This record gives sequence, structure tokens and C-alpha cells, in this order.
Amino acid sequence: MDLDVFVSAHRAEWDRLDALLRRRRSLSGAEADELVALYQRTATHLSLIQSSAPDPQLTGRLTNLVARARSAVTGTRRASWRDVTHFLTHGFPAAVYRSRRWWIPTALLSTALAAIIGWWIATHPEVQSTIAAPSELRQLTRPGGEYETYYSSHPAASFAAQVWTNNAQAAAMCLVLGAFLCFPVLWILFQNMLNLGVGIGLMSSAGRLDAFLGLVLPHGLLELTAVFVAAGTGLRLGWTVIDPGPRTRRTALAEEGRSALGMAIGLALVLFISGAIEGFVTPSGLPTWARIAIGIGAELAFLVYVYGLGGRAARAGETGDLDSAERSASVPLAA
Repeated sequence: MDLDVFVSAHRAEWDRLDALLRRRRSLSGAEADELVALYQRTATHLSLIQSSAPDPQLTGRLTNLVARARSAVTGTRRASWRDVTHFLTHGFPAAVYRSRRWWIPTALLSTALAAIIGWWIATHPEVQSTIAAPSELRQLTRPGGEYETYYSSHPAASFAAQVWTNNAQAAAMCLVLGAFLCFPVLWILFQNMLNLGVGIGLMSSAGRLDAFLGLVLPHGLLELTAVFVAAGTGLRLGWTVIDPGPRTRRTALAEEGRSALGMAIGLALVLFISGAIEGFVTPSGLPTWARIAIGIGAELAFLVYVYGLGGRAARAGETGDLDSAERSASVPLAA
């Protein structure tokens, strides 16, 4: 494409569209029709320039022009409680459901890795000695030791808020860093499984694995599920960079990235619930079976939410992305 010739041929249309958008008075019917037609043509011009002869200055001008025209054609809308309800009952659970082929294998492999690390540490005293001195290990694992008092070391409300913040940051990092070819997500996931495996191994070697699981399971089931969902979604986003499929890489990343952003908000709510359980239920005086039952109940409720509401919404066409009317204009190009 000869960019100078292309600009000369269509500059008048762009200037006319800009003039119509600057009109302070209401447009007549004919002018409104003209604005729509010019908007569609300018969107096509923008796509052609982006694919054939990208010029930063011209692309920026046309992007701004198309965005203004789109706003004028479609009108603006404000988020409402209906949007929030739709997100919680359709968008978020559908996005989690659609990502299940990524986060379920991630969960299974990660859990297996934590179990292997725990077994290795529990059965190899020389490995335990590299973690800490024997006196420090006893301080960690004894009844009333640091593993147990950790959950009651701060007031429940502040502890729950701290846990929620840390977990939400980890989940967000998995989602955001997934675009970097998956490697940062794998590292974050490994660090989490290493910490869990060390706890399993040390408490198991001390004969107190039951006490450890009684402390971890009430909040850990839901918390780890949220981390696995975030990691699986991050890996999916990273794979989109490698293999965008029939979509252009830019379109694929935009669609998956918007879905991941919505999932970050939804997972923050899930982690808020697990943080509340960790702050108020885990260190409580409830019997171990009752605390674990609460954790299992929360986990089952989340899975029913994802496979019930999310599965139904996904089968109805919900993707977790923006509605088609709210996405950036995308015009197919001629071969």
C-alpha cells in the first residue's frame, strides 16, 4: 500500500467525519446516516493501515476518530447493578468454566507436586536438616508451635485482610504475567506448592500431619482452587501468545485479556471468602471435623456455582468477555 496515496484518497472522508462529530447541534437524518457510513468506512481504513502500512501518527488519529464516532453512533452507557449481577451470575462463572481444561490439570499436577515434595522431605532427614536446625524444626512442628499459632498470631479481622491481600496479589500476578509465555506463572505456582510441600513434609515427619491438614483444609481448599484457576487462566493467556488460533494475535490477546481481567475481579471475591475462613474459622475453637466441613462446603459451593451457573451461561454463548456492542470495532479485511 502506498500510504501517501491512500491518505490523499480518504482524507476528505476523515475530515468530514471529524466535522460531523464536532457539530454542537443535533444532526439531521441524512447527516446521521452519513456519520454512520463514514464511521464504518473509517474503521475499515484503520484496519487496512494497521495490517498493511502501520504508521503511529496516522493510526493514533484514526483510532481516536473511530472511537469518537463509535461513541456517537452507539451512545454511552453507565455500569449499573444489573451489570454487576450479570457478571456474578453469568460472566465470571462462565469464564471459569471455559478455562476448566487449563485449571483442572493445573490443580491435579500441582497437588501431586506438593505431595511428592512433602513425601521427599518427610522421608529424608538430611533434607529436613537443610531447611532448619533440629531445634527450630521442633519449634515449628510441636503442639502449639509456629505452624499452629500462625493462624491466631493476629486479630482475626486484620489477619483475614492481610491474607486476602496477599492471595489476591498472587492470583493477579498469575493472570497478568501469563502473557509472558507462561514461565512466571509456573514459577509462582511452584513457590506456592513448595511452601505447601514443606509444611506437609515437616509436620508428617513429626507425626502431626493430621493437625496440619486440620489447619490447612478449612480455608486451603477454596484458596488453592482460586490460585489454580488464576494460574490456569494465566497459562491459557500465555499459550494464546504462542498459538492464537484463527484469530489475529492482537484480537486473541484482547479477548482473553479482557476475560482474565474479569476473572481477577471475581477471584478477588472468592479469595475474600477464603480469607474470612482463614481468619475466623481456622483458628477458632470449633472441632477439627467442623472446620474441615466448612471448608469442604465452601469448595463444593464454588464448584456448583462454576459448573451450574457457569456451565449453563457458557453453553448459552457467554464467554466472560465484553458484549459485542462494547468491544472495539473490528472489521474483516478482504483477502
